[in-house]
Amino acid sequence: MRLTRRSTLAGLTGAAATGLSMPAIAEGRVRWRMATSWTKNLPGPGTAAAHFARRIGELTGGRLEVDLFGAGEIVPGLQVLDAVSNGSVEMGHTAAFYWVGKMPASVFFTTVPFGAGPVEHQSWLERGGGQALWEELYAPFGVRPMLAGNTGPSMGGWFRKPIAGLADAMGLRIRVQGLGAEVWQQLGATGIAIPVPDMLPALSKGVVDGVEFLAPMNDAPMGFASVAANYYAPGFNKPNGAAEALINTKAWEKLTTDQKAAIAVAAAETHARGLAEAEALNGAALVDLIQSHNVQVTRFSPDLLAAARKAAELVVGNLAGKSELSGRIHNSYTAFRSRTRLWRRIGVAGLSAMNED
Repeated sequence: MRLTRRSTLAGLTGAAATGLSMPAIAEGRVRWRMATSWTKNLPGPGTAAAHFARRIGELTGGRLEVDLFGAGEIVPGLQVLDAVSNGSVEMGHTAAFYWVGKMPASVFFTTVPFGAGPVEHQSWLERGGGQALWEELYAPFGVRPMLAGNTGPSMGGWFRKPIAGLADAMGLRIRVQGLGAEVWQQLGATGIAIPVPDMLPALSKGVVDGVEFLAPMNDAPMGFASVAANYYAPGFNKPNGAAEALINTKAWEKLTTDQKAAIAVAAAETHARGLAEAEALNGAALVDLIQSHNVQVTRFSPDLLAAARKAAELVVGNLAGKSELSGRIHNSYTAFRSRTRLWRRIGVAGLSAMNED
């Protein structure tokens, strides 16, 4: 078709009429909007999202710019998947376990109780077939997922009152995400989904008795210590802290090959950077919480952990029957962990034991 000034103007007018569902294009440059599930610059996931967006612009020489929006600025934090899916925004930065209601098997792409740690999880995605299954799971929503950040293993949570044993879990109301809610329910507690900005008010007002978020460097700025000084470990519900980038498939297909590559590189860099940051800052944050805020760090009792592990095996196992695809994801994940078990026990766990003071 021969292009004329009239046809070109008509094409541009049509693109503008589609509103937010189309990237803004000017002189070969693309501008996207990225909705996130975090408040801006929240230590860990918030700073990861900012780094990710900035690096895309840098790596493309400004030919793909990403404007970042915190939770609630465009859509609530728990509606990021919907916003990317329907084209309200081109990209999102969030965590897969928020979509357990829509896709029960999505939890495998963030974390599952007593499951893989960050490196093992990444290995499954990149070397064990996990990435292809992830893309297949999200395809009906018109969204492409990729790993784009990690806060590392989590703590077990903040509680207004001490939990001496399994019996103390009965009747507790806990802010918790993913399959952890079902595990705590098996222990007699009630798991409640609360967006990140609303966690401290809910804990302060007694709407919940406990809050599980992330690790010390992420938890400390939230102010939980001011209302709940009982801090528990280990974080059996979230041994991994993977974040995901969600990209609208139609928007992705309009990008050039090098723009797509830049996004992939920025995502991988953000993941590696997040783990390094967590390792560097969690120790100092934990010491400060103990020394400056009188936080009591306690290990969950053996009877509670044993009951939680048993409950987790049941809850995770039940995912296999949710759908044919859920079964394949579950089987792939568990088979990969089985293949790496010996090295995990001898290499990773052995090194940790050797370094115990």
